[in-house]
Amino acid sequence: MDERIKGKGEQIVGKAKEEIGRATGDRRTEWAGKVEQAKGKVHEVIGEAKADQERAERELTRKK
Repeated sequence: MDERIKGKGEQIVGKAKEEIGRATGDRRTEWAGKVEQAKGKVHEVIGEAKADQERAERELTRKK
């Protein structure tokens, strides 16, 4: 699975956990959601970097 898609999914799930935690007053769930969102953002950035690298490699091989 593409890292970007995985990251977006984690961010969505994390936001839901954060909101549920906030609505119920459960700080642990709220913070778990924030952590999951951060992990998702990291995966998204890694996926973008990989995609950029692949594009650059294709450009280099095309120019030869």
